[in-house]
Amino acid sequence: MVKKEMIAMLLAGGQGSRLGILTSKMAKPAVAFGGKYRIIDFPLSNCINSGVDTVGVLTQYQPLRLNTHIGIGIPWDLDRNIGGVTVLPPYEKVENTEWYTGTANAILQNIAYMESYNPDYVLILSGDHIYKMDYEVMLDFHKKNNADVTIAVMPVPWEEANRFGIMVTDENRRIVEFQEKPAKPASNLASMGIYIFTWKKLKEALLANKDQPNLDFGMHVIPYCREKDYPLYAYEFNGYWKDVGTLNSYWQANMELVDLVPEFNLYEEYWKIYTNSRATPPQYLSPESEIEKSIVAGGCEIYGKIYNSVIGCGVKIGKNTVIRDSIIMDDVEIGEDCILNKAIVAERAKIGDRVELGVFEEAENETNPNIYNSGICTIGEDSIIPDDVKIGKNVCIGGETTAEDYAGGILPSGKTLIKAGE
Repeated sequence: MVKKEMIAMLLAGGQGSRLGILTSKMAKPAVAFGGKYRIIDFPLSNCINSGVDTVGVLTQYQPLRLNTHIGIGIPWDLDRNIGGVTVLPPYEKVENTEWYTGTANAILQNIAYMESYNPDYVLILSGDHIYKMDYEVMLDFHKKNNADVTIAVMPVPWEEANRFGIMVTDENRRIVEFQEKPAKPASNLASMGIYIFTWKKLKEALLANKDQPNLDFGMHVIPYCREKDYPLYAYEFNGYWKDVGTLNSYWQANMELVDLVPEFNLYEEYWKIYTNSRATPPQYLSPESEIEKSIVAGGCEIYGKIYNSVIGCGVKIGKNTVIRDSIIMDDVEIGEDCILNKAIVAERAKIGDRVELGVFEEAENETNPNIYNSGICTIGEDSIIPDDVKIGKNVCIGGETTAEDYAGGILPSGKTLIKAGE
């Protein structure tokens, strides 16, 4: 039997519904980030940079884009004869065939995969956070404390602590209490959803709770381990960590990349972020183009002006077009004389000439104000925007729209326009 000290299980099956139209055709970990990456590149790169060479990626919702991106793991040096990366979708069993119904249920359904490596430790990760972390340092902490469970935590502002699973620890960082989204938190150390389990104890906890509906780490497995008095420890992380689960946090995390001194640095030599890169020609910047404080990926043709924005691969931007504070994903075409303010434009969208995005006074979105807010104008992938239209803030557009969809050439702030097929 193959023996691995630690393997990683990467939960990447989530829909990411708070990202709205960006995840209508793909899982959240597959969403583009930072011009040339996808969100899942960050935990995968952390694994290989930390010396973890066996990773099971648990997929479920709209997995095609994610599976294609991961392939056999070559970009992350995870194409191994023994170990490497394995995509683990739900599968038909002799009895009790079911979808993954909770974070821990997904891990439970893959006990045979973990068993095949006979690991000492299992690292549980989420596929939808932006951060750099050395899991080897966390493992050393786990071993030093003879822990059965180590939970990565980070301090959060006290006023936000009631949104998280909170750890109360003693002076040695041993967890004495675990509070799931408490009304009155006793600590501000929030769980990051990153766990190291001693394998035998993880297996025992999963099997003991296998009949729980929607089996979850925060709700069931961790409380079970506390009840059984397993040694639980909190490993404090003080680096950059961003949950890009909402359109606003996703937009902010991209904008932070182009700060003069970025809080999160993509350019560090010693901790590279790897991705499945496309073979693109070099970017072309015309004499009249202007770019300030922006990331522009390969294969772009820029004839307009770009300020404080993140531009993906193969994007075409026409003459006299001005883009500010926006995220433009791969293969988008934007015509001439356009103005884009605080827009997120998803892959392969086509925007006509003389189009204005993100204008007018802000208004609450009519269908999903909890998703489309913060003044962002969101255009879904493969969408078409005709010439000569003005589109407001907190707007969502999906599909092939025509001039008839815009009364008087206008779509006011707060509107949702989704054409059939989206």
